[in-house]
Amino acid sequence: MKKNRTAHSTADRLLSIAMGLLSLVYVYPFFMVLINSFKKKIYISRMPFALPDERTFAGIVNYQTGIQRTDFLMAILWSTVITVLSVGAILLFTSMCAWYLNRVRNRATRLLYRLFILSMVVPFQMVMFTLSKIANLLGLNTPVGIVPVYLGFGAGLAVFLFYGYMQSCPVAMEESAMIDGAKPLRVFFSVVLPILQPCFVSVGILQAMWIWNDYLLPYLVLDLKRYKTIPIAVQYLKGGYGSVDMGAMMAMLVLAILPIVAVYLLCQKYIVSGVMAGAVKG
Repeated sequence: MKKNRTAHSTADRLLSIAMGLLSLVYVYPFFMVLINSFKKKIYISRMPFALPDERTFAGIVNYQTGIQRTDFLMAILWSTVITVLSVGAILLFTSMCAWYLNRVRNRATRLLYRLFILSMVVPFQMVMFTLSKIANLLGLNTPVGIVPVYLGFGAGLAVFLFYGYMQSCPVAMEESAMIDGAKPLRVFFSVVLPILQPCFVSVGILQAMWIWNDYLLPYLVLDLKRYKTIPIAVQYLKGGYGSVDMGAMMAMLVLAILPIVAVYLLCQKYIVSGVMAGAVKG
């Protein structure tokens, strides 16, 4: 028995070491972007893997240049507005939809649930030109107008996770609330919503990471003369004939990555628990 425990302990240690080394592989690209953001742009291409020294160190010049050339503060504002509104809409409407689909079992709800699942496998490239045309016709080329578009594309995964998580939620509490005279909306916000909190956090972070880093959808839908998100603003650092200010671009990429990485690190435990509950129990 003792030998088995020792063997398991050794295997766990080896697995931890292997996973630690693998994590370094994923962290290394971010480290490369970070160190190059403090180099003079002429040395980024010449010595991309070298640490900054007295000759190559540029200080915060790259950050100042990038912020000035891209109007980065406004890009952060529009990215934040779009992300917060879109994630809020996805969480509210898809959780209510999943609750209804899970509790009302009939042919229509089963068909609708399957359609949500099917939407997850439809490539964006198949609908992007039609979507862009409809968005222009309906005037959805604003930070508020793009929210329903994100709601449509994010609903499939969100409904899938919420629906699966609902499988573990006790129906008795909802029935008790209804017996006491509570209406469906009151039952949802008073009883169901607190139970869904772990899944809310996981779905919210997954959707926020996608929307914050998304380039193609805002590029197709938004009025770029007035509104630019962070990925679009960074792309504008390209000059004529394909020239790129690599120093400023690296600096802006660091500023773009930091907020979403911080949120992810703070809430990563909820992502694992919420996704596992939604996938396994569903």
